[in-house]
Order: sequence, then structure tokens, then C-alpha cells
Amino acid sequence: MGLIESFRGKSQYDPDIDPAQQNSACGPVTAYTMIGHLLGACPMSVSDLYRSFGGTPLGLSVRKFIKGASRLLGNGWTVRRCSLDELKEEVIAGRPVAAKFDKWFSFRWFGNYTFAYHWVPVVGFSEENGDTILIVHDNGGRGRPSRIRRVSHSRNRPILTFVRMTPAH
Repeated sequence: MGLIESFRGKSQYDPDIDPAQQNSACGPVTAYTMIGHLLGACPMSVSDLYRSFGGTPLGLSVRKFIKGASRLLGNGWTVRRCSLDELKEEVIAGRPVAAKFDKWFSFRWFGNYTFAYHWVPVVGFSEENGDTILIVHDNGGRGRPSRIRRVSHSRNRPILTFVRMTPAH
């Protein structure tokens, strides 16, 4: 089991985020909290990340998330998709990993998933009954702060994409 206890979550409905962006700010909030954890503070606000990364009312693509985070972090970091095993390595090393749940654009409309469309930071995992349980911050809701949730990897695997941010060697 791995867990990043020092990670600070954030609600995408916090008052410092442009109200017009809040419903689709989960990707920028995930980037903001991850970069803040990795660097000590994120140099941009969530609303600025939303604009810089190319967020839209429909959300943020994995490609735009990677491109935006790479541009912001610079040459000292590598931002790319990763596997579940790589996610575990990152969490054990103290680095959160972004998880994108997306049943709409993966054309998996009829499954029973934890989220239909959502970006969240993965801050831990555990192995239980042959499944990996992802420990995530869910980025809050209207009037509700971000909170830790436990999510089955096997149940959500068809709609999951992971993105890690690692120091370049």
C-alpha cells in the first residue's frame, strides 16, 4: 500500500475559481494540486490553468493536460501517460498521478463506473481481494470540499487514463 499523506486537495467549486469554469474545472484543479504538491506551490491559479491548458465546458483532453503541464513545468519534468504499475511507483515515490475517468469519449456509455467524466489526483492505492483500490481526491462539489475516496481500478479500468509528472533525469 502507498499513500501520500501530505497531499492537499481542492474543490473545483472553490470561490477563487471562475464560476463559468467550475463545472469543467476538474482537470485544471487536478493539475493545480499535483503541481503544487511537487513544487511547493503552483505558479498559476486554477482559472489561469484552465485557459492556458485549453479547458472547455466539455472538459480537458489528456493530450491538452499533458501539453499544458509540460509547458508549465519545463524541461526539468516529464509529463506522460502511465500504466497502473507506474502509478504505484509514483505514489510510493511521493508523487501523485492524474486519473481521467471518461466513459463518454471512450464510448463505454453503459458501464457502471465511479465517475462518468472526471479528473482526479491519485494519492494512494491498496491491494484488496485481487483488485487495486485507488485512493483519490474527488475535487469536491458545490458546497463540499475535496475529499478522499476509494475507487476500484478493475471496475473503472475501461475508462481510465493515468498521467504522471516525473523529474527528468
